Amino acid sequence: MEKQYEKKITWTIKNFSSLQSDNISSDNFVVGDSKWRLLAYPKGDRSSNKNSYLAVYLIVADSETLPYGWKRHIKFRLTVVNQTSEKLSQQNVSQHWFEEKSKSWGFFEMLPLAKLVNQNDGFLMNGEVKIVAEVGVLEVFGKSDVLEETLLVNESINVNGFQVLPSQVESVNNLFKTHPDIATKLRLENPRLRTAYLNSLLTLNQILCQSPEKLSNADLANAYCNISCMTKAGFKLDWLEKKLKEVGKAQLQQHEQDLKELKDLKQEFMMQF
Repeated sequence: MEKQYEKKITWTIKNFSSLQSDNISSDNFVVGDSKWRLLAYPKGDRSSNKNSYLAVYLIVADSETLPYGWKRHIKFRLTVVNQTSEKLSQQNVSQHWFEEKSKSWGFFEMLPLAKLVNQNDGFLMNGEVKIVAEVGVLEVFGKSDVLEETLLVNESINVNGFQVLPSQVESVNNLFKTHPDIATKLRLENPRLRTAYLNSLLTLNQILCQSPEKLSNADLANAYCNISCMTKAGFKLDWLEKKLKEVGKAQLQQHEQDLKELKDLKQEFMMQF
């Protein structure tokens, strides 16, 4: 499975040919800090006027519990498995920003129904159709604290004394590999507080890796406050302070360049009169 896909699930739909409902849902599964499910239209999605195709969608299953303004940038791949030859499986890939007004996304022409139900084509075997979903989180706005806390208890992994989610292990390992003394003087003992500070550090490090023009003065001021708070807690963050200064300097230089270009344009304009 490719690195960008954090989760891979196989959904087996039994007694496919005898299904009476217009649509059917998979069990919920967790990716990142959200719950997801698949929704399939065995007789075609009538709303799309494509009744002759199997339609399959990825849906945010816990949207009601997510904070206001939530967004999830997701890359996913859906595959209708050919059970006689994997090479003949039907596969579609997409990226989408899931949000309150767009909680589902997928494909209304996943596979022609005539091909799907034909016993000789290999998609329907022993009355079963198998759909594989591979899902990866690219960006998140508005984290689900409740679900993340549940995951922390049930699925957390200890990395250098911090309880982290499976999806965070690589990032945390890289952080400690690059800065091995980052937490040697940390005074926090509560595991949840330690994890909360570490999550803030990971987010802040990611933010400061963005292009300077994407960051406002308020963003930089907030980053400075967070670094100051984490430093007081015992984190060694001189490297992050240096990165913040570099971003601030680059932003200032860009601002000065923009002013210079504006001034030059003004002078050019005035010379024409």
